[in-house]
Amino acid sequence: MNEEPNPSRSAGLQDLYARDPARAEALIWGQKTDPLSRRGFFKRAGLAAVTAALGTEIVFWDRMPPGLIPAAFAQAPTPFQIPGKEGLVVLNDRPVNAETPAHFLDDEVTPAKHLFVRNNGHAPLPETLDPAKWTLEIAGEACERPAKFTLPELKAKFPHHTYRLQIECGGNGRSEFNPPTHGNQWTVGAVGCPEWTGIRLRDVLEHCGIKENAVYIGYRAADTHLSGDPDKVPISRGVPMRKALEDETLLAFAMNGADIPLQNGHPLRLVAGGWPASVSGKWLTKIEVRDRVHDGEKMGGDSYKMPKYPVAPGTKVPEEDMAIIESMPVKSIVTFPKSGTTHPLGETFACRGHAWAGDLEVKEVHVSIDFGSTWVKTDLKKPANRLAWQRWNAELKFPKKGYYEVWVRAVDAEGKSQPMLVPGWNPKGYLNNACHRIAVQAV
Repeated sequence: MNEEPNPSRSAGLQDLYARDPARAEALIWGQKTDPLSRRGFFKRAGLAAVTAALGTEIVFWDRMPPGLIPAAFAQAPTPFQIPGKEGLVVLNDRPVNAETPAHFLDDEVTPAKHLFVRNNGHAPLPETLDPAKWTLEIAGEACERPAKFTLPELKAKFPHHTYRLQIECGGNGRSEFNPPTHGNQWTVGAVGCPEWTGIRLRDVLEHCGIKENAVYIGYRAADTHLSGDPDKVPISRGVPMRKALEDETLLAFAMNGADIPLQNGHPLRLVAGGWPASVSGKWLTKIEVRDRVHDGEKMGGDSYKMPKYPVAPGTKVPEEDMAIIESMPVKSIVTFPKSGTTHPLGETFACRGHAWAGDLEVKEVHVSIDFGSTWVKTDLKKPANRLAWQRWNAELKFPKKGYYEVWVRAVDAEGKSQPMLVPGWNPKGYLNNACHRIAVQAV
């Protein structure tokens, strides 16, 4: 009979997971098939078993929040190739949805190859995406002079503007909610901040005339429903007029100085930074100026909505008690180094990342190496422009050899701070802005 591997004999994290990650996790946690979540609860394993699995002492173990699973055990990258993308982890292939591991988001301007993919239906076929023939219609009950433009006409008629704009899926972080909620189980990688070039939506709407009763805009797009039914649309959302008319709300035709990647909306998309990315419609064909809150697909039910009051986990909330998500909450990530790194004791540990806060600016970012007992203020840069994320940098020292976690927490301009752990449960698993953390072993 073959002897079962003994986690206590591990030479460390890399050796433990190199042979058989799933088996190693099952042995450590006394589970047969349940995968580890990024944050969760100890099942049958105590401190001794966890320490043995790590192969080192957990420094500040007495300050760990009860039931916290070390971040080191969340490292299970699964590369998936999408044309034009590198290193993304696929969550769904029908439709295609893929997130970006945090360490691939280290650039101040997110490269096209590292921008996450979030689809609700099937992307249009590449042969149908000819920019020279692409048209955008402006219409709706509250539009004075409906019109249709070709993309070349839009580019020629209206001034071009370029902004770095952060976009994030409303469900980013969904995987951490318990009980689990339906939808793509994003960790932290459904976010990015490319540089977008386009024309202001406001310029086009004002050219066509906005009636006094205008309330909302809604978009229509060229993606197709998963069922193949041409009468169904996968998604059609929008924003209130105040957001639609902001300087930074663009009809974008370029990203980082090149064509937008197909899976990110080529040849034309809406970008309304700081709000759920679902309002930034891709493969844009029509904008409707509405005299009511837009009633397109994914605007009803509990889609992209939060309860108006705290609810117990697992609660079914009536639609009338749900509110549409607008500005996203304050959030931050560690992008360097990669979680699971080792670091020589005595040397300065440099780390960095990004922070953002929906429509607001980030005021401060702090990091902790003792599970949130104490915090150190980081060096925080101003945003490149409104609605861009902000770079933070920190230098730390570890007091002795062992296992550490670096936690990051941001505070917005109104003084609201990220929670240390997962915030209030909600039916669709939206707006998880708990502190991001990485595993570090001082040696």
